[in-house]
Amino acid sequence: MIESSCLCGKVTWEIGGPLEFMSHCHCSRCRKAHGTPFASLVAGPASSFQMNGREHVTTWQSSPGLARGFCSHCGSVVPGDPWEGLTFVPAGNFTSDPGVRPLMHIFVASKAPWYEISDALPRFDAYPPGVDSPVLDDRPLLDPPGAPRGSCNCGGVGFIVQGKPIGAWYCHCSRCRKGRSAAHASNLFVAADGIRFTRGTDLIVSYKVPEAQRFTQSFCRICGAKTPRVDANRNRAGIPMGSLDDDPGFKPLAHIFVGSKAPWFEISGDLPQHEEYPPGF
Repeated sequence: MIESSCLCGKVTWEIGGPLEFMSHCHCSRCRKAHGTPFASLVAGPASSFQMNGREHVTTWQSSPGLARGFCSHCGSVVPGDPWEGLTFVPAGNFTSDPGVRPLMHIFVASKAPWYEISDALPRFDAYPPGVDSPVLDDRPLLDPPGAPRGSCNCGGVGFIVQGKPIGAWYCHCSRCRKGRSAAHASNLFVAADGIRFTRGTDLIVSYKVPEAQRFTQSFCRICGAKTPRVDANRNRAGIPMGSLDDDPGFKPLAHIFVGSKAPWFEISGDLPQHEEYPPGF
């Protein structure tokens, strides 16, 4: 059995083998749910899946027949309902090496414009061959075009990026991996006044890791999608790049905390890599 947990530890789950169909999904709903360029999911027999802490799980119906779950306390994505006898679990929450590796990228037609796929895995515009499921349209945007927009999955939270980017990084630390339930976080930073919420600040929940100096995750309490966090004391706003609806015109500069990288994920491409923080951070 392979064990997993959410960021705060209130929800834990385990699943037995064989694990299969590990893939990176680039659809807009996965990007918003995780706040990252893609979700990394792996399937196992639903009969072997067990979860503790279900009372802390909130679900949101993202499409007919598909409910997305998340921890209502910390916002980590948790496995949803089984599909054809399989339960798909987010790989970012594994506490050990699952022993399988990604096989493909799916829904690359919906890929984030700021993210470049640089590995050699097969790519499919939507589902891979053999999966007969409807392809859903992206949800309509509620804010008018102009400055880069962002929103949660349910549309309750909306924002506009009106400030110049300070920087952006892919972070592989264990907290980011569990919080985002993904291979890594992808965060864009602007000054505190560089972001303007257009709606839904009352829907945002924030969770700070108790033993951390400042690590805090923010998310929509309705759909669990990751949302920006404004730190007025540091004059900085951190934006989960998966929440963006438009190209911010700025791409991540490096991979950080690669010393904590997930064993199942291989970093490709030529961006700089830092064991922890980048110089001068």
